[in-house]
Amino acid sequence: MNKRKDELADINKRTGRNMPQAIATGAILVIGVLGVLLASPHAFTYLILAFMLIAVWELKVDMTVAHITIPFLGLTVGSAYVLLATWYSPDHVMGFAVSFATALVLVILCACMLNLAGFSTPQIVAKQAKKAELDAMKKRGLNPDQPFDSPALHRTLMPLGLRNIVATVLSVLYIPLLAGFLILMLTQKQYQWRLFMAVFVPALSDTGGLIFGAAFGKHKLSPRISPKKSWEGLAGSALFAVIGTVAFYGFGFTADFLHFGWWKPIVLGLVLTIVGTLGDLSASMLKRDLGIKDMGFLLKGHGGVLDRVDSILLCAPFVYGALTLFGV
Repeated sequence: MNKRKDELADINKRTGRNMPQAIATGAILVIGVLGVLLASPHAFTYLILAFMLIAVWELKVDMTVAHITIPFLGLTVGSAYVLLATWYSPDHVMGFAVSFATALVLVILCACMLNLAGFSTPQIVAKQAKKAELDAMKKRGLNPDQPFDSPALHRTLMPLGLRNIVATVLSVLYIPLLAGFLILMLTQKQYQWRLFMAVFVPALSDTGGLIFGAAFGKHKLSPRISPKKSWEGLAGSALFAVIGTVAFYGFGFTADFLHFGWWKPIVLGLVLTIVGTLGDLSASMLKRDLGIKDMGFLLKGHGGVLDRVDSILLCAPFVYGALTLFGV
């Protein structure tokens, strides 16, 4: 019994996760997402919307830790507007483009108004928001009374107001823009297979990286940014991503796959591996600069919703663009 506990503790240490919790949470997520996706594209649209609104809240709390203010209400409304307008518009691509441009302008205006108003909000709203933020910080093991200290923020010469606006723009680009490509794929033929590649290939890539990294990882990929990532883990990520992409592409677009199209999913799988890895490293840099370990705490063993969907969001436009380019 003690030997098993020691082995499990060693695995948890090498992967940086509570693996039993991570596996259980992952299984529930896969079953839930798969069930909704197969049931109805309409229902899956609202599942994406729910995840993205939670992600907006997590980002708001994370920015608050670093004393950066983003317009939570404006970003929430803007994100919902982009996703729903893309889904319900007769011309989905045009609806996506117009709604995103509109949301970007409106959210930036909200950020400017917050800065001009000195970040003032109605007292009862501010009190409730502050309480929720403090509770969230305490659940994640953060001390809300400890002054935030980040070398990266000390080095910046950017005024606080401008920093808030830049963070707001990045938030709009990060969540509603990238999530919009998931909605666009829902409107296309054989949408299930497109979403399988966008949602499950990044998860397979993460799984391959964890397994190979824990079993063979000796050569660090980027010790300064993400000490637990290794070149061996990257090889595992690439292998699992290519296998997943080939399988989904072969079943979903069989005619093209058999007609000299077998190389396309291999290339796409490798591209998604690179994009996902760079996205993970970028997220690690962001979390380090914000002084946090995870973006949230809702998903046991994974962190927050943003920790789980960051690679999916980054891979979505590449899956959409590649499949469009391949003509399937």
